[in-house]
Amino acid sequence: MTDVTIKRALLSVSDKSGLVELGEALVRHGVELVSTGGTAKALREAGLDVRDVSDLTGFPEMMDGRVKTLHPMVHGGLLAVRDDPEHAKAMADHGIGAIDMVVVNLYPFAQTVARGAERDEIIENIDIGGPSMVRSAAKNHAFVTIVTDPSDYAEIISALDMHDGATTMALRKRLAAKAFAATAAYDAMISSWFAYADQGALFPDAVSIPLKKASGLRYGENPHQTAALYVPAGPTVRGIGQAVQVQGKELSYNNYNDADAALELVSEFRDGPPTVVIVKHANPCGVASADTLIEAYEAALACDSVSAFGGIIAVNRPLDGKTAEAISGIFTEVVAAPDADDEAKAIFAKKKNLRLLLTGDLPDPARPGLAIKSIAGGVLMQSRDNGRISRSDLKVVTKREPTAQELDDCLFAWTVAKHVKSNAIVYAKDGSTAGVGAGQMNRMESARIAAWKAKDAAGKAGWAQPRTIGSSVASDAFFPFADGLLTAVEAGATAVIQPGGSIRDADVIATADEAGLAMVFTGMRHFRH
Repeated sequence: MTDVTIKRALLSVSDKSGLVELGEALVRHGVELVSTGGTAKALREAGLDVRDVSDLTGFPEMMDGRVKTLHPMVHGGLLAVRDDPEHAKAMADHGIGAIDMVVVNLYPFAQTVARGAERDEIIENIDIGGPSMVRSAAKNHAFVTIVTDPSDYAEIISALDMHDGATTMALRKRLAAKAFAATAAYDAMISSWFAYADQGALFPDAVSIPLKKASGLRYGENPHQTAALYVPAGPTVRGIGQAVQVQGKELSYNNYNDADAALELVSEFRDGPPTVVIVKHANPCGVASADTLIEAYEAALACDSVSAFGGIIAVNRPLDGKTAEAISGIFTEVVAAPDADDEAKAIFAKKKNLRLLLTGDLPDPARPGLAIKSIAGGVLMQSRDNGRISRSDLKVVTKREPTAQELDDCLFAWTVAKHVKSNAIVYAKDGSTAGVGAGQMNRMESARIAAWKAKDAAGKAGWAQPRTIGSSVASDAFFPFADGLLTAVEAGATAVIQPGGSIRDADVIATADEAGLAMVFTGMRHFRH
């Protein structure tokens, strides 16, 4: 079986976009239209002849439309193998006519959930007959064309025109695969709603994650790997996956990964002052808050201008021309911002390889959700790290209490450390990072690296001393020994923020007191592996 001439089509859609144009094309090729409810009404209002499904089945729509297409006259016409003598006899014996095309898109379950509908309305928007017809038609794609997406209507019309009212096997196979993916995603959205929203089960016995392909990527983390971007099929938080790319070449796997890291960190400051985050290889190499975006960028860049080359930048304010001009001073891969003014866009337009992403609203850092990681033979799932600390959560454990500025810098450093690969050490002063140490096998080495980078930055900038002098330092987990703390003391830190909880806390506190440090415990850890 190759080409199949379409003689009868059943149309039942919730999304009416493009419906009339498709109906007109089908009628032009002599196709009989069979339809239901609102779909039939829309076609008739366009002047097209339509046969009601109830006329086909001999039964009226009933139970508020819950029962209308679940009938042998429909599913027999869809599932019959046309060249099977027994199937052909059954069709003849029972007066079942073949249905050669099904055009269905399902009840708007995800949209109903997203607008905050009540439970009863959500349940009523679980489609039953639609998925049944889709699956029947897709299974029998050797004889039936299944269409589930209005974006495919133009291709369907073109195929009918090109093949004298018929569709090819290649097209039907592709549409069948898409149809099964659509029903799988639809069922996954429903099961997810029942598990998470309706019953509050964070980790149900079985998990289905509905995703749809947004784009293919040139390659993965390395050129020998393949990759693609998928986004949630249902309601989701706006993030890098939904950002609008204004300009620049295609984003790579690493671009998306790093841009996501930058956006997640800058979102921690979405209600704060103008803030700029510079990320390299998923780790922040410079973060600063200031009165203006340009001042924040200059302070963030000063932390580590070497690593910033070829980095990713995220800001928490609409991008202005002055800041865009400064960013253009070095090679930057991606800039992500809630918005950008015309001057900023014009400046970046001169940098054809720079990707500008406009995200709209920044995601809420305190939002719930799941973090997922694949391992050999399985998947790890955990609630996302949305823990946040305020002043009232801090416990001063040293003889000296931190000053107001030290406390501000402690909280700033702590927020940044949450987004640094563990073991993480972050020095901060006056609302900007002074040094960042990431991903080392012991905490002391991270403290040393961060201090060394601060000293190197001071030398390049011609400063008299590194900005770790008089800084506050954050550790993402407790200091298991006093050596890491002593390294921070040597770097010039005067205040420390850390989770606490080590069996050697008393030794570490004593070391801090001896050095005249102020230290606060958060009671919360932020490992990021």
